[in-house]
Amino acid sequence: WKGGPPLRGEPGTPEFTASYNAATSAKRSPPDGKLVSLLMRFQSSDEFLRLAPETQRGYGKALILIEREFRDFPIAALTDRRSRAVFMEWRDRIALRSRRQADYCWTVLARVLSWALDRGLAPANPCSRGGRLYRANRVDKVWTEQDEATFLARAPAHLHLPLMLALWTGQRQGDLLRLSWGAYDGTHIRLHQSKRGRRVVIPVGALLKAWLDRAPRISPVILTNRDGRPWRSNVFQVAWGVACKRVGITGLTFHDLRGTAVTRLALAGCTEAEIAAITGHSLRSVHQILDAHYLSRDPALGESAIKKLEKRTNFPNRLPTERP
Repeated sequence: WKGGPPLRGEPGTPEFTASYNAATSAKRSPPDGKLVSLLMRFQSSDEFLRLAPETQRGYGKALILIEREFRDFPIAALTDRRSRAVFMEWRDRIALRSRRQADYCWTVLARVLSWALDRGLAPANPCSRGGRLYRANRVDKVWTEQDEATFLARAPAHLHLPLMLALWTGQRQGDLLRLSWGAYDGTHIRLHQSKRGRRVVIPVGALLKAWLDRAPRISPVILTNRDGRPWRSNVFQVAWGVACKRVGITGLTFHDLRGTAVTRLALAGCTEAEIAAITGHSLRSVHQILDAHYLSRDPALGESAIKKLEKRTNFPNRLPTERP
């Protein structure tokens, strides 16, 4: 590998084999006392291996960036108060390209150091409570019924079912793309959420049932591309973005359908517990979504509130001083 030790002997000879084995063995044994040793131990730990495959891939990319920058950082230096500033300066450099990526890398590094601190492998965690640089504002990012109708009328037909599944189940893109026909029994959808590990049982509404029952079963999974093959996540994301752009839907993503589902359930009168049972959110997450992101500006709630107030007053249509 680049920067590695030279190999001795001709390929296939005992000398070459011994040289190769010695080099790879040295690579697998990280230097003690350096941050890279914590990174490698974390990746072989049960805490990392219990993460969902998608999360492991995301962590892996962040760990590569961390190792590239801090491979030889002394573990003993973690107790130095200046080390936090060093890590924050690195995060700030990444933030010049992407604040979201900067926050993610910081979170991964903080988790590695927290794991190492709990096991006595590190003396301190200078990355704890680092705050966030990226603040997503999705207050107005809700699919309206008009957006839904426009998409169904003008977008490619093989993207219609993903829209309906997202709106009627409130599940993440990855879980919907992996959803098999075996998870649907005609009345309910049963799935195991990859991110939180929650098992949810979703009653299938009449409209969604009509879509599912008429969909061709040409693959083990429900959602397929134009050729009838399962989607790759990145390909689906690109195809969805292109379709939205072509039909004139801007500023909305597939991820926003999950929040839209929460919003519609709330507007239909569902309790937070009922919403959580369907979408798999925690009650706290449902409350945060409804309180801070989606319902705070929904005009339907304001209209509903005034109608309820009118029903409670004795004079809904005239001034109190006017006689009947």
